[in-house]
This record gives sequence, structure tokens and C-alpha cells, in this order.
Amino acid sequence: MDKLQKGIKEMQEHNYEEAARLFTEAIDENPKEPVGYINFGNLLTHMSDFVRAERFFNRAIELDNQAATAYYGLGNVYYEQEKYTKAQEQFIHAIQNGLDEADVHFMLGMTFIHQEYTKLALPYLLRAAELAHDDVDIQFQYGLCLAQNGQIDQAEQTMKHVLQLENEHSDAYYNLGVCALHKEDPHTALEHFNKALEINSEHMLAAHAKGQVEQALNE
Repeated sequence: MDKLQKGIKEMQEHNYEEAARLFTEAIDENPKEPVGYINFGNLLTHMSDFVRAERFFNRAIELDNQAATAYYGLGNVYYEQEKYTKAQEQFIHAIQNGLDEADVHFMLGMTFIHQEYTKLALPYLLRAAELAHDDVDIQFQYGLCLAQNGQIDQAEQTMKHVLQLENEHSDAYYNLGVCALHKEDPHTALEHFNKALEINSEHMLAAHAKGQVEQALNE
């Protein structure tokens, strides 16, 4: 196992000082190799040291302007700082340079979500969902985006898939309730809202929606 691999292992185990030492040595030994800078940038991002992380990713890009994971890392730096337009640019560069993984498509989609461009988000969240069929967060956000774009049947199916992956997902039940309301089925909606509250008694959206449905049914 080389120093970069050891550093990644130490970072995964939250031994950040040891990871930093190993990455520094790897960079000193191969200063023209971008991978060392990318790994150190990832470490600094984990530590919320965004200024230095940005510097390391930019150095990697200077050494190799086709280093897709450097653009992805830089995108994460901007995303964590809520600089969504800048993050978006970097994630697009990563994809253009050959990175076709669920995470980069998901993160690009989420930059559009945060800017309320749900139509632009949808194809990227779809691609992420295709690549990570069993990832609860990705599937849920994809389902939510489908609903926001008025694709209620597809949203409903995706939320059911989320529940197959995690059967105690209160937000998925809440959104199934919303889908049922769109289909003018208040009784089914009420069942879903009740289930959401059974899982999470403090689910304010479900509680509010339940109250409104019950009031409508009693009138």
C-alpha cells in the first residue's frame, strides 16, 4: 500500500493528522503528480478548510486540466460554501472530463435544486438514480424532483422504491401523501400522513397536511 492509499485509509478512519502527513510526503516525492493534491484537497474539505482545499484542487488542475476528480473536489468546496453556481461549473467540468459516477450527477442536480431550477436538475438526478439504484438519498431527491416537475406517477413509484430501501422513511410517506392528494385521494393521503407521523411524531408538514385533510373530510 503506497502513501496515498495509506492516507486515504487514515482519512476514512478520521485520523486526519496522519492522513495529512502521508499526503504531504506523497506530494513531496511526486510534486508533478495531481493525485496527491486531489487527496489533500479532499482531506481539507472534510476538515472544512475550504480556502486551502480550493488551492490544492486548483494546483491539481494546473498539473492536469483533465483531472475530473479535481473538478469534482473543487465543486464540493464551493457547494459546501453554498456557492452553487461556481459548484455547478466544476461538476460540469468533471462530467465533461469523463467522470460518470452517481455522486457527481447528484451534486450537479442539487446545485440546480438549491437555485430552484427543478427542470434543469431532473436529468442529472435521473442519471444519478440510474447509477445508484439503492442509494436512499439519491432516490428520494430524484422522487422529490419528479413531483416538483409535476410527474406525479413517476414520483409515487420512486417514493415507493425509497420505502423498499428504508421502510421507516417518514419523508417518503409524507410525499406519497402529497401524491395521493394530487390524485384527489384524500383517504390514502391520510394513511400516508399518519404513517409519517407514526415514524416521526414531530413531522410538522405531515401534521399540518393531516389536519387539513381531516378538516376537509369532516366538512
